[in-house]
Amino acid sequence: MIIWVNGAFGAGKTTTVDALRELLPDAHVFDPETVGSALLREWLPAESGQGLRDFQDLVAWRRLVPEVIAALAAQLPGRSILVPMALLRQDYRDEIFGALSARRIPVHHVLLHADETVLRKRIEDDDADRDARQWRLDHLDAYRAALGWLRTDAAVVDTGELTPGQAARAVLDSVERGDALRRIVHSPDNQADTVAAAVLLFDEQDRPLLVDPVYKPGWEFPGGVVESGEAPSAAASRELAEELGLTFPADRLRLLLVDWEPHNGPRSGGLRLVFDGGRLAPEQVAALTLRQSELRAWRFADRADWPDLLPANKYRRLCRALESRAAGALTYAESGAAVSG
Repeated sequence: MIIWVNGAFGAGKTTTVDALRELLPDAHVFDPETVGSALLREWLPAESGQGLRDFQDLVAWRRLVPEVIAALAAQLPGRSILVPMALLRQDYRDEIFGALSARRIPVHHVLLHADETVLRKRIEDDDADRDARQWRLDHLDAYRAALGWLRTDAAVVDTGELTPGQAARAVLDSVERGDALRRIVHSPDNQADTVAAAVLLFDEQDRPLLVDPVYKPGWEFPGGVVESGEAPSAAASRELAEELGLTFPADRLRLLLVDWEPHNGPRSGGLRLVFDGGRLAPEQVAALTLRQSELRAWRFADRADWPDLLPANKYRRLCRALESRAAGALTYAESGAAVSG
């Protein structure tokens, strides 16, 4: 299992993990910072790091970290892996934790918290050089902004009045109780092309319903991969029931768009079918129930918000599907660009 010890600089991640190793003698410590400092700094061309202040902003870092953890887990079967690392962007959390879940590696997420006055004093009293201290102080704003989702996602241990040993004991207690375990749906990184079916649902203002998955960054439409031998419309209906608790017969869905997506990154490409589910009645909206291991939230999204919420490929797909809906036509597209309609 993975015990990811999160928190701002000064929260005590390193000292707590050192104390945690005394409670878990077989545990292995992995610091993801080394993926950036020891590997990517040497491997990537110099221009890739221009203006970069945090390795986490590199796609390569976010891809490599779960790969390295998975390799360590395979090399050290049965041993816990302790990861002391500040992870303050929720989309990065989703990307990394989702990749680990796809490999069926359980992740326990613990947040070491301390009030900002305590954090500032610890940072200012640190032996690090002035630039390093200032960099850590500058990141307190990001920590403050992330606290809302961190408190919800992680088991919180307040280290303000705790010794490292006491904090380690509290972390282990939360792991043993199961409080820190993140229950994330196993969404394997398929290498072969797949067929997936999504459904557009609307409110009375014709705003599409988007959902926020816990296992990958960005928002998307309700839906999922079509299983072997399953009709795409049946898959779309099944996904609505599983993800949102909606009973939606397949024959009520109208196909709007067939979009071919190329293979890109760790996830597969293939055909993406988008169905129109129409407007939801107020009682249907009130009854929406999220599958917690898969989805974090849902919302009806205004057009101005789509580019910020959706990955570029899904933004293009939504635009094409809505054009088809307005025209009452079926469109075939490739990478979101209409080929025929």
